[in-house]
Amino acid sequence: MEKVIIIIPAYNPLQLVVQFVEKLLVLQPKKIVVVNDGSDPRYASIFDELAQLQSVHVISYEHNMGKGHAIKTALHYIVTSEKQYDGVLTTGADNQHKIKDILKIIETKDLFSDGLIIGVREFRHHDLPLMSFLGNRAASMLFELLFRKRLLDIQSGLRYIPKKDLFWVKKVPGQRFNFDTNMLIEAIRRKVPIYEVPIGEARMRKNSFTYYDEILNTKLMLKQIWQSYRKK
Repeated sequence: MEKVIIIIPAYNPLQLVVQFVEKLLVLQPKKIVVVNDGSDPRYASIFDELAQLQSVHVISYEHNMGKGHAIKTALHYIVTSEKQYDGVLTTGADNQHKIKDILKIIETKDLFSDGLIIGVREFRHHDLPLMSFLGNRAASMLFELLFRKRLLDIQSGLRYIPKKDLFWVKKVPGQRFNFDTNMLIEAIRRKVPIYEVPIGEARMRKNSFTYYDEILNTKLMLKQIWQSYRKK
């Protein structure tokens, strides 16, 4: 993984993010860019700890701007500061993606070097609420209906983007989770291949912050997919 740069947008992360990043460093990425997306000051010690780790670069700003803004901030830093790398991988700070899943995506980057690689989660785990399962399916079906492209997990944040595609990805509109959907729509418009690689099970316990975020994001995504289609 020495030619891969990992991007982790983080907002009010748990202390577990430090252990997660330490495990990622064992894979020997070229660099890990953590973006502090306007977290509360009481989380500053976590980002200070991350900044002390070798090969980790922390970018912070005062106000919460959203996941899309955080990723594009990291991309701007990478394209202006780094030279020798193959591409970037985005993952979450909430330990939702396992190290083995991240490694699985990276292992396919040479095989699928001409397009985006998306980690497709298994939505049949017993911990997964029914509403999240149905929401994911509804979003995928609407996306296929409107854009004539079948994707099983358009909400997945585990993505690999080749260096050659960063010039347009960093210009994709959307400051929050709509950035993820807009990236896929723009890839289709540009005829950039999108490859799906099965990864682990989606695990979101009911009443968890991740659960409520996913449900809210699904509702917003359905609306945003329709709005994006109308702008075509």
